[in-house]
Amino acid sequence: MEKIFENNRKWVAEKMQNDPNYFKNLAKGQKPRYLFIGCSDSRVPANNVSGTEPGEMFVHRNIANVVVHTDLNLLSVLQYSVEVLGVQDVIVCGHYGCGGVQAAMGDQQYGLIDNWLRNIKDVISNHQDELNEITDQDARFRRTVELNVIEQVNNLYKTTIVQNAINAGKPLRLHGLVYDIANGILKDVKWSPEDFRQYAASYHLPLEVEEGQLAATETEPAKA
Repeated sequence: MEKIFENNRKWVAEKMQNDPNYFKNLAKGQKPRYLFIGCSDSRVPANNVSGTEPGEMFVHRNIANVVVHTDLNLLSVLQYSVEVLGVQDVIVCGHYGCGGVQAAMGDQQYGLIDNWLRNIKDVISNHQDELNEITDQDARFRRTVELNVIEQVNNLYKTTIVQNAINAGKPLRLHGLVYDIANGILKDVKWSPEDFRQYAASYHLPLEVEEGQLAATETEPAKA
């Protein structure tokens, strides 16, 4: 732990040298623009890969960056960031070489985490035809990572938190990104508006959907 404390002292000294009021300003409160939902992988630090400073990005991380409707931890982070902090952009960020996705692609049992990985196995099952056409194992792995991100963005859309924000006219945008650890580049995984429109009827939410952005229509929203 001594290394941790030493690094902390150096970091504080550096920040104070550049801006003597750095920590005083941070202590006044936060107003982040972004919510970053990423993988717990130690190689994917949210602020570093996005070039954001403390105070600019609210962060939630879990194994394989999944959005699960029974995960009260994630839902609490989502609600607080959208309804209280007023974030405008919600990012789901996966990464190539994700151990959680790789484990879900296999048939080995790992214990408790198998229940969590079932969410990714469902993604694989839903896109099995597409994945079966990819013969190269590495390419299939990379595509599975991308599909997982897209499905988790879809899961964000299905939450009442996002739906209520849209109906309230908040400028909320959803994004799917994949980080390539091998070169440090973030890739924008484009999701189709059709991905969201297919849920509109069952979720009783009339929407006009553009790529990367959601907006409520002028019609009166259906009551929950």
